[in-house]
Amino acid sequence: MRENRITRTRTRISGARGRVATGLTLAALAAGATAGAGPAVARPATAPVASAAAADCSAAYRIEQKLSTGTTWRMCWRYDSKAGLTLEHVSYQPKGESRPIKVLNSARLAQIDVPYDNGSVEYDDLTGFGFAQGLVDLAPGECPGGTIKTVKVPQGDPRHPNVKGLCTTTRSRGHAYRMQQDATNKVYQAQGKDLLVYTVNKVGWYEYMTEWRFQDDGTVNMNVGATGSLSPYDYDARDGRGWPIGKGADAYATSHSHNVFWRLDFGLDGSSKTKIEQYDSTVKAPAGPQQAPTTRTTRTKVTRELAGDYKTYRWWRVVSATGKNKDGHARSYEIVPGATTKYPGRSFTKHDMYFTEYNPCEKFASNNPGNCPAGAGKSVDKWVNGQTLTHPVVWMNVGFHHIARDEDQQPMPIHWQGFSIAPRDVTAMNPLTPADLAWQNGHYEPRS
Repeated sequence: MRENRITRTRTRISGARGRVATGLTLAALAAGATAGAGPAVARPATAPVASAAAADCSAAYRIEQKLSTGTTWRMCWRYDSKAGLTLEHVSYQPKGESRPIKVLNSARLAQIDVPYDNGSVEYDDLTGFGFAQGLVDLAPGECPGGTIKTVKVPQGDPRHPNVKGLCTTTRSRGHAYRMQQDATNKVYQAQGKDLLVYTVNKVGWYEYMTEWRFQDDGTVNMNVGATGSLSPYDYDARDGRGWPIGKGADAYATSHSHNVFWRLDFGLDGSSKTKIEQYDSTVKAPAGPQQAPTTRTTRTKVTRELAGDYKTYRWWRVVSATGKNKDGHARSYEIVPGATTKYPGRSFTKHDMYFTEYNPCEKFASNNPGNCPAGAGKSVDKWVNGQTLTHPVVWMNVGFHHIARDEDQQPMPIHWQGFSIAPRDVTAMNPLTPADLAWQNGHYEPRS
């Protein structure tokens, strides 16, 4: 159950995740309703607010990690008053590349929309329910082998403005590859390494872990995990829209959806003038002497704003307008979907992704507080109006329908939703290729 902001403390009374939150004055809320992020950590009064987003951000806002496999990730961070953790100027430098390869101008959450199955409430956690102000302190054990950075939370609790809430660490992910040669039986294998960057934000009874995984092969995984508690104020869904938990059939937890949006602004090779391409494949049954079905893949250049939906054999990539790899192929990133349950109840949740032309006022996928012109609409679906794409912004929507179970208490096991972007022709070969195999670019000849 959540409660309305009616006093100096932020509380909620209307339905699903009640708790008394950190102190937050109405004056602070009013001042920060549409403001951008304040400083990520305390800084001198003379420092410009924009310095945290500068390409040469100071050490306090810089994340730079060389992984044991030779890849270096670099980025700046800041903390937005509504979106929370925001990553900017993200670059990737695998071994063999003489300079960093710019990937993203910025990346962050763009909304967490939570409608309840009984129609009683719907929450927009980022722009309406203090997601950013719910940043929690992390214990050292939650950031094993890493560093916990201090975040100055904009419009946060004045009694506790600085939160040790940003973890950066590394983690093994298992095999990056394995190959056994036919002639010598020599085995080539490598264990992959990731840079992890994450925060935990408490909203009502839920705790959201916002996790960014930067792999040594150039892949970026974006996930939100929901944990914490089921709201005990919602054990009343005896209307066929809940699930019984506890003894017998007394307590029914209300079912609901989590529609998580991300906003990605690509800057491949340092240019925002990226291109969007859509690929579709069709499979036909064998004909004549053919022994197997045939598959044909076609490319469509997406030159205007688009509301897109995944289907079998469809995918998209974001293509650099300026950079090529050492083979002369245009660098790009493929958008790799995760498991999703699209919520059909709202127009802005009916599509898996949106490509819109960059507009600084278009900040959040729903209940957008940006100062857009009158009639522009408050959600991302209203911004897709056929405009030519010269600086495309990618909006991803990943849904999860949460029907509670006995195992959700207590505490609730974390459930994840997210997606990835994977390098496609960013480097001429696998960036983790061992030296012995570097000659096998486009051909293979058995060695004597």
